Amino acid sequence: MRRNRWPVALATLFVTLLGWYLVYTQQIVRALRADAETLTEIFAEVQAGVTDPDPAAADEALFRLQTIIRESGVPLVLTGPRDTILDARNLPFVADLVTPAGQERVRAYVHRLDLRQPPVGDPDIQALHVGDTPEIRRLRWIPWLQVGGLLLTVFVGFAMIRTQRSAESERAWTSMARELAHQLGTPLSSLQGWLEVLKLPTRERPASLADSDVARAIEEDLERLERISHRFELIGRDPDLKSLPLQKVVRDLERYLAARLPRLGKGVELVVDVPDTLPHVKANEVLLVWALENVVKNALDALAGRGGRISIYARAIGGRHREVSLRIRDTGPGVDPEIRDRIFEPGVTTKSGGWGVGLALSRRIVEGVHQGRIELLDGTGGATFQVRLPVADG
Repeated sequence: MRRNRWPVALATLFVTLLGWYLVYTQQIVRALRADAETLTEIFAEVQAGVTDPDPAAADEALFRLQTIIRESGVPLVLTGPRDTILDARNLPFVADLVTPAGQERVRAYVHRLDLRQPPVGDPDIQALHVGDTPEIRRLRWIPWLQVGGLLLTVFVGFAMIRTQRSAESERAWTSMARELAHQLGTPLSSLQGWLEVLKLPTRERPASLADSDVARAIEEDLERLERISHRFELIGRDPDLKSLPLQKVVRDLERYLAARLPRLGKGVELVVDVPDTLPHVKANEVLLVWALENVVKNALDALAGRGGRISIYARAIGGRHREVSLRIRDTGPGVDPEIRDRIFEPGVTTKSGGWGVGLALSRRIVEGVHQGRIELLDGTGGATFQVRLPVADG
């Protein structure tokens, strides 16, 4: 559940930044509209002064025009000979023009203004220096705010993804350790039982149980321990891949399951259709059998207590048969839609006592080791898993 909060948090951050950006730009738009209204007033006063033949009316229009310009918020500095500051309006700071310090601060500000825009008038007599309006100064921040917001979103997203991957990795290793303990537990318990049998006096053992039978059972358990150890050893490194006939892998899997179906899946029928003419795949036999075994066991769990059929069939697909597709289908109830998209994630399981490692291991083996693909296909009735493997070169 916690994993699903990351996208929500990232979306909330993005929406917040977007909302703040829209409010900020709307404020600038309103300020620019006010500037347009100010320009309209200036034009109206100029027209009034030009069209009115009364000189007094023209002087009054010029006075109103000067007032409008001063109240527009545009920084204005009037200088005289030898850079004397005669007047200043709408400065972005407070300066006392009477004092030398105030004069020097404004002269430094005028120097910066002149670098962007030359003054109007004759500097030896009177010159007018114009600065940026508050709206223009705010507009200069927009690109930086956009870049900052984007970088913040990317940073937070990267941190979320990194945290999520770390959590998934930790969950995978925890599930892997539990699965290893579970798989080792069965043969170890069996060996412990056979050890107790060996401790019994011969007359107290079951009449049909000879030492050779106990030795054979212990040998089988030791072979199983060795197979488990070898599998987990290979999953932690890059194993060697060889050109391998897929039908041999499936036949080995079929023999392994046939001996255990009466115990693992009573009433379950296993149907295999893998042609001998299939091209070879580049694979590691031990790991590939393990991956397919996990998928078949998942199907057995789905059919537990009800019986049914498990079908394993393979075909060459793609242009010039560049891939081999193997499908494992069962006639069980199918996969719960709530976990369908997460079925291959570590810890996701429908079994009350399961660790949710089998299908996650199968995906790691098929996609990480063999550069293939495993997926749960859509369909009605039961579940169909498809494993696609690239064919071996040559």
